[in-house]
Amino acid sequence: MSLSTRELFLRHVALPSDPGNALEISKAEGIWLYTPEGKKYIDLVSGVSVSNLGHGHPKVIEAVQQQAEKYMHLMVYGKYIETPQVELARLMTEHLPDTLQQVFFVNSGSEAVEGALKLAKRYTGRTGLLAFKDSYHGSTQGALSVLGDEEMKYAYRPLLPDITHIRYGNYEDLKWITQKTAGVIVEPIQAEAGIIIPKKEYMLALRKRCTETGSLLIFDEVQMGFGRTGKLFAFEHFDVVPDILCLAKAMGAGMPIGAFVASREVMQTLTHHPALGHITTFGGHPVSAAAAIAGLQVLLDEKLPDKADEKGKLFVELLATHPVVSEIRQIGLMLGVELQKQEQVSKLLKIFLEEGIVVDRFLFNDKSFRIAPPLTITEEEIRLVADKIMVCLNRLPDEKD
Repeated sequence: MSLSTRELFLRHVALPSDPGNALEISKAEGIWLYTPEGKKYIDLVSGVSVSNLGHGHPKVIEAVQQQAEKYMHLMVYGKYIETPQVELARLMTEHLPDTLQQVFFVNSGSEAVEGALKLAKRYTGRTGLLAFKDSYHGSTQGALSVLGDEEMKYAYRPLLPDITHIRYGNYEDLKWITQKTAGVIVEPIQAEAGIIIPKKEYMLALRKRCTETGSLLIFDEVQMGFGRTGKLFAFEHFDVVPDILCLAKAMGAGMPIGAFVASREVMQTLTHHPALGHITTFGGHPVSAAAAIAGLQVLLDEKLPDKADEKGKLFVELLATHPVVSEIRQIGLMLGVELQKQEQVSKLLKIFLEEGIVVDRFLFNDKSFRIAPPLTITEEEIRLVADKIMVCLNRLPDEKD
């Protein structure tokens, strides 16, 4: 008797946690996910802000097919001039400040963070790194070292030395940035903490302190880059330009790719003493780069970042009045919906699945759930989703204090 796909999945696919009743998806289109049985679900996670253009965008598929016919992997990064890499770097830097003009392509957000941390140490000649409590930067050892939650990292110590974690949004803690600090890595919007949005004045103070001490300011925009927050890049909200910018997730429009971006002066330090200061086999893979070009062009042509905040505010308007909802933190189509009680979230996620909605929780905020649909979601679809969410909220048992 042959095993089902689900049985094979549980037997052979290594997983980082209990999959529970994992959905088997046979097709995805727009904001919809379909099971082999034909049941459809609304995707409000977007692969954790990867599928900003929705699923199966025709221009991305066309770009992937055309590039795959020309060539795929050639050789280790940098040995050949590959047109998709060059065109992607050109298009990205056209929409970045003059101090962010060299793009180092990698495969993922964790790799982008790893490269950025190494670059800060190499350029400054310092060893100290500073990060923030409740921050998420990835799970490789360097990224894990700057991650701001002990529960996810204690089993893997010792990690990188010389790392300080401070409170996000706390001005007093900025004193910990000193002349010994190589780099300060920060999410301009704290994502896994539940969509925590800092004051513009705080980000300006952080930039000022890094400039005063000669420390490189690293923005981790892996989750919020490429239109998610209502700007093409989140740093645009704060009139602050980082020294190094980390990108991935939505960058590839569904294909795996990441990057860290800096000035030519800073980036060139990876080329000598030693040479090959950072290398990657598949970073900037031509098919992924072709998809990224197509995806970025769609974002720009359809002005999807400009429309994201209006769509996000519509979600707030339609959901905020429910008595179970205590707060909604929103920037663009990046929302953290906080409930009155922590135990309501787990119950609600099960109800969501029963009602055909895929929603996710945050790593470091047990009282909130995430809403991050594709940026292509329409107003009509938002109203449909909001009605379904309200039905789910109404199904929560009435719990008295």
